[in-house]
Amino acid sequence: MNIPMVDLRSQYLKIKDEVDKKILDVIDNTAFINGDDVQMLRNELAKYLDVKHVITCGNGTDALQIAMMALGLQPGDEVISADFTFIATVESIALLKLTPVMVDVNPDTFCIAPDEIEKAITPRTKAIMPVHLFGQCADMDRIMEIAEKHNLYVIEDTAQAIGSDFTSEKGWTKKAGTIGHIGCTSFFPSKNLGCYGDGGAIFTNDDELNEKINSIVNHGMKVRYYHDRIGVNSRLDTIQAAVLRVKLPLLDEYNLARRTAADYYDNAFANCDKIITPKRFNKSTHTFHQYTLMLNGVDRDELQEYLKSKGIASAVYYPVALHNQKAFQGYNYNPDSFFVTDKLCKTVLSLPINTELNNDTLKYITDSVLEFLK
Repeated sequence: MNIPMVDLRSQYLKIKDEVDKKILDVIDNTAFINGDDVQMLRNELAKYLDVKHVITCGNGTDALQIAMMALGLQPGDEVISADFTFIATVESIALLKLTPVMVDVNPDTFCIAPDEIEKAITPRTKAIMPVHLFGQCADMDRIMEIAEKHNLYVIEDTAQAIGSDFTSEKGWTKKAGTIGHIGCTSFFPSKNLGCYGDGGAIFTNDDELNEKINSIVNHGMKVRYYHDRIGVNSRLDTIQAAVLRVKLPLLDEYNLARRTAADYYDNAFANCDKIITPKRFNKSTHTFHQYTLMLNGVDRDELQEYLKSKGIASAVYYPVALHNQKAFQGYNYNPDSFFVTDKLCKTVLSLPINTELNNDTLKYITDSVLEFLK
């Protein structure tokens, strides 16, 4: 057995003919930058998300940075985000000389805890950046209430949860990334909707923000060679857009396959007191970008080595909290403020989750885990 975390090759082989044709079409017409597929992807993704505007860009980190530039945030302004996430979320804040304020997460969903957001607000706070971690939404009802109360912007990092639905206690349902002022995503190859290189996108229903973002991604231009603001060079190339146009109609099917695999894991581990399976937030569907369990009294390193010996990949997302990273030591975070995050960093383990898992493979994985835990 050789079971990777993500099986991109098997996924590619199922769509090979269509992907290859799309790529060759782009090469044949040589419109490598801002070709027709880029605009068509923007339109198709906007329709899928039911959002007014989609602006593609070079990668998910750029998307977050560009969103904050469009909102006019200034050096010293504070942006609140989660401590338990990939560094790109908070790194983008620091890159703009803004002040990243990390807070603890919910112990069930691993997403940012609204009560911790409220406690962290100061007169310098300008925005909240919730991360829809591992495939399900943070509590956007509470986050939007807090934002409205304190007149804050909300930038959703939905790189791990594209296609997830959030159903509000007010009765409406919206896609992850379309609830706040701006949503951002990544098309990194391992994402649920991934291209074959780097890529990202920004979503908004605000016409003025759309105009600013479109300008920022293209050197601050609206009209060629007339620069209205300082911008960046961040574009999704046409080949990547063409690949994404093949995969977008399959996104719901891909997410369903991941949920089906997650259900298998849940059932297999249901009676094992050494494993805590991922909780489902009742307001959000879960697209399972990662299947991340918590270990109870288990040597994680030994389990990973055992799985490796059986040809089974596993991963720790994330082994070190952001407040403990050397890059953020100058911000003087209170180490006692991250109880949940610190526990997660010591106990989480992610098992293979992808669109190509079948019951035989899942049985082999779960039997191997349970065999080690006997």
